[in-house]
Amino acid sequence: MTVVEIVVSHPSLLGECPLWSPTEGLLYWIDIEGRQIHRYDPTTGRNETQGVSARPGSIALTDEPGVLLVAMEHELVWFRWQTGELKSFVALEPEGNGNRLNDGRTDPAGRFVVGSMWSNPGDGRSTGSLYSVEGDGAFNVVRTTIGVTNGLAFDPIREWAYFADTFTKKVIRWNYDVEAARRSNEIVFCDYQNLPGLPDGACVDADGCYWSASVYGWSVVRITPDGKIDRRIELPLEKPSMPAFGGPKLDTLFITTIGSEGGRPSKPGKDGAIPGSLVAVDAGVLGLPETPFAGSPVF
Repeated sequence: MTVVEIVVSHPSLLGECPLWSPTEGLLYWIDIEGRQIHRYDPTTGRNETQGVSARPGSIALTDEPGVLLVAMEHELVWFRWQTGELKSFVALEPEGNGNRLNDGRTDPAGRFVVGSMWSNPGDGRSTGSLYSVEGDGAFNVVRTTIGVTNGLAFDPIREWAYFADTFTKKVIRWNYDVEAARRSNEIVFCDYQNLPGLPDGACVDADGCYWSASVYGWSVVRITPDGKIDRRIELPLEKPSMPAFGGPKLDTLFITTIGSEGGRPSKPGKDGAIPGSLVAVDAGVLGLPETPFAGSPVF
């Protein structure tokens, strides 16, 4: 039986983007609507919080411990945990265009791949784009007309990249040339039409399987490289938002959840679990380390 544990009982509004820092032995995660960045220490059980001035959509490690790259509203910024300092790096979209940056992840070469979305997804607008950002801030547009960018993940062994548009209920897979950041041979890897919930955040394990958070579906699912669902882990919370492997051995699956996004409260959790909490699962498999962003922080 898979053990599921609430490790941080906290009513985050829109918990997202768990990210394990191996040099610090800490798990960073964010609350988008709550405008907070969290830092959880599994050794002590302590969870610390830093408030930020705008909505963080996703985060990436850098080569400096305690400093993150943050996708915030329309731009990427540097964030130093110790002081809470923010410094602009590069703007990806015009300020005030109605979009905000959402899911993002570094590719195996250290580029930050991040997508945007309309700020109120309930409006049903597909105004988002997907960007690939180099270490020096140069970027290009990978895809347009996206509803809600999610599910970004990379399989460095098979040279695949994954992406999900939550609006379409589909997970897309490409062949991915890491050196050139070139995508080809797009296929629908998984269609959520017959699955509970919608595809949200994701990660890839050491076996090359894709773990997808089934938001509204009370679960995370593991999809094998050939597209078959071989595991479904039920959770005590309705809206899991993103899984990530962490811990010293990368053998713990941490999962963020949603509490009350945009005034739409989640259903009450089972057994007293608080929506928005951070969950940990002994999944019985190992994860892959995250690649730090290739750029060097400047404050």
